[in-house]
Amino acid sequence: MESLLLLLAGSLIFPLVTPAREITNACTSQANDFQHMNGTGMHLTLHHPQSPCSPAPLPSDLPFSAVIAHDEARIARLASRLAKTPSRHPTSLRQQHREKSSGDNHLADSLSSSVPLAPGASVGVGNYVTQLGLGTPATSYAMVVDTGSSLTWLQCSPCVVSCHRQAGPLYNPRTSSTYAAVPCSAPQCGELQAATLNPSACSASGVCIYQATYGDSSFSLGYLSRDTVSFGSGRFPGFYYGCGQDNEGLFGRSAGLIGLARNKLSLLYQLAPSLGDSFSYCLPTSASTGYLSFGSYSPGQYSYTPMVSSSLDASLYFVSLASMSVAGSPLTVSPSEYGSLPTIIDSGTVITRLPTAVYTALSKALGAAMGGAPRAPAYSILDTCFKGQASTLRVPAMDMAFPGGATLKLAPGNVLIDVDESTTCLAFAATDSTAIIGNTQQQTFSVVYDVAQSRIGFAAGGCS
Repeated sequence: MESLLLLLAGSLIFPLVTPAREITNACTSQANDFQHMNGTGMHLTLHHPQSPCSPAPLPSDLPFSAVIAHDEARIARLASRLAKTPSRHPTSLRQQHREKSSGDNHLADSLSSSVPLAPGASVGVGNYVTQLGLGTPATSYAMVVDTGSSLTWLQCSPCVVSCHRQAGPLYNPRTSSTYAAVPCSAPQCGELQAATLNPSACSASGVCIYQATYGDSSFSLGYLSRDTVSFGSGRFPGFYYGCGQDNEGLFGRSAGLIGLARNKLSLLYQLAPSLGDSFSYCLPTSASTGYLSFGSYSPGQYSYTPMVSSSLDASLYFVSLASMSVAGSPLTVSPSEYGSLPTIIDSGTVITRLPTAVYTALSKALGAAMGGAPRAPAYSILDTCFKGQASTLRVPAMDMAFPGGATLKLAPGNVLIDVDESTTCLAFAATDSTAIIGNTQQQTFSVVYDVAQSRIGFAAGGCS
């Protein structure tokens, strides 16, 4: 059903698209254009309540039930990706860059660029956002950060089909002196299949069209484009990204998404010739300030675990979980259970998923260690809940240990998550498909993805 809906959505834009510079008066002419193209007025519903052309208000926040629903859909999407035909593991970014342009990587040894990272509540999403500059002159946009996606995209004026209402103005390619639409003949157009798991298409004027789809039926559809991207104090020309003309789903009021996965079209890969093959972040709480940084970092402050090679999906970051403990006591579960499923670390998943046997042991151990804390009914997929808030309960120490000596020593806010004003729940759930280290457990830690050395590092106290 999802594929059919996306195909229908694509059929609306494909006959119409021309380079963004050629399209004008979108909101006033859209209705006539679609009525003319389709011979019917039914497509006037493309002016949905979240479109810039609609006067309907957008909700000011995202209820936790919606966060859970989005999380479940994301898990389903990841599981579907991992169930597909195994993919060839790519050569390292450094090797690929050497093949492209020898002599550039020496710049990475001392350069870095960093921007603040914040919870996405301000723009109605459950993930983390930062400001990304685009164009000449540069304009900044609030973008969701996602290690599970490759293609960076943002909403572009004039939004031929539909855009959700975002914080701030839409990106207008016509105001940038460095903007260029990417032709279908460009190799980057052919790389969209690996980046988005969807085939590219071609407009009547030969412009490459992308479609990025997500597990909750959210999607972005538009032109593959090239422009100068500004990140921190640096400006990087020739950045490939999606200029979205039809963007629908749970993106809140963000402008779009930054892809950080291991793929040629990700922001990581495209900045690597200048800044190197690593990035790091600290995912903040509402009371702290985080960051997203590319380039050099202080290796001595981290403890590391190796990235795990997997043929299931070459773009995701696989790790191994070795053990867990509650109040200093290891969980009563066979060590082999920790590795019974493939495990990824992901910035876009809120609730960590564990193999069922591991989760069952964790839930039992936490319940016992919480002593007389009054229990609360289950909340959606969260079945280990207590009355009160994480900040007011006595929460036992919990550790997540990884091969190589890396350990996440979790604070109460990494263990429990408040789902409403009177209920807090264990921020873990069981799965029988893909185990995921989610962002609740990563909060306040500095996490470095050192792709060049195939390792992930953790350091406590990373947010200010």
